[in-house]
Amino acid sequence: MSNFRPPVTVLEDCGYLARAAFVMDRFMYRLGLHGRSFIPLMIGFGCNVPAIMAARSLDNEKDRMITMLISPLISCSARLPVYVLIAGALYGSAHAGTAVFAIYALGIVLAVAMAMIFRKSLFKGEPSPFVLELPAYAVPNATSAFLHTWSKGKMFLKKAGTIIFGATIIIWFLSVHPWEATSGGQVIAESYIAWIGHAIEPLFLPFGWDWMAAVALLFGLIAKEVVVGTYGILLGSDEAGLSQALVSQGLFTPLTGFAFMAFVLIYVPCAAVIGTIAKETDSLRWPAFALAYQTILAFIVAGVIIAAGRLLGLS
Repeated sequence: MSNFRPPVTVLEDCGYLARAAFVMDRFMYRLGLHGRSFIPLMIGFGCNVPAIMAARSLDNEKDRMITMLISPLISCSARLPVYVLIAGALYGSAHAGTAVFAIYALGIVLAVAMAMIFRKSLFKGEPSPFVLELPAYAVPNATSAFLHTWSKGKMFLKKAGTIIFGATIIIWFLSVHPWEATSGGQVIAESYIAWIGHAIEPLFLPFGWDWMAAVALLFGLIAKEVVVGTYGILLGSDEAGLSQALVSQGLFTPLTGFAFMAFVLIYVPCAAVIGTIAKETDSLRWPAFALAYQTILAFIVAGVIIAAGRLLGLS
């Protein structure tokens, strides 16, 4: 999760962000969304947590709920290291950017589709009228921008030094124990983490993913950045050689790799997002719903990608 977003802070200070919401209102209305939903969704490209919190600006409860439930489908910066790793390993410099862009576009399309579905099913009715007092244009204040950026950056550093670091230690411990079976950490296939991976591997075999992918996705529930760290530990490679390790091990094809990136985009939001939804709704019902519908959607989309690719004769 990355909250480092100085461009957004500058846009807020300038007064442009409110005007962007005003301009987008007509388009958002056609999608079943309120014009103000544009701001949380745009913030979601940085991090889904502040995006969900920004939905507080919506007065209508139905508009707010739809915005919160679709925000996790917007690809946050925490998922980007996974895309860069997989796309860089499988598509090369010529096409890696196109693959990553396609994943970002997929997230936007899915968010729009789910917003329309929610509007016609769970939260029936028209979006509330758009009422917004436009602030005056202003020159951004450097001190204010710095303080906002530092505040959000400190949150990320706190998470990187606690949750992500702690998860990495747990993964390492499971990968080298039981000590006798792993011969001091040299035989990872006999480790606890391999046992866990093989137990849930059948869920992912139809997509062409092995137990390592299963473990990476499991620990990705903590934070999406952990997916990359998990592969680094399992393959015994540092960041520089991780892409080459994925290729040499033959863990993905271009088709299964793209489906994996799509799955990472869609499946269960990280723990921080689930916790924020619970806090914002003061309920466990909606976090459970978000967890369930995104997991089901991830399996459906990944399955469609694999099936369509095979029908087209792609490897």
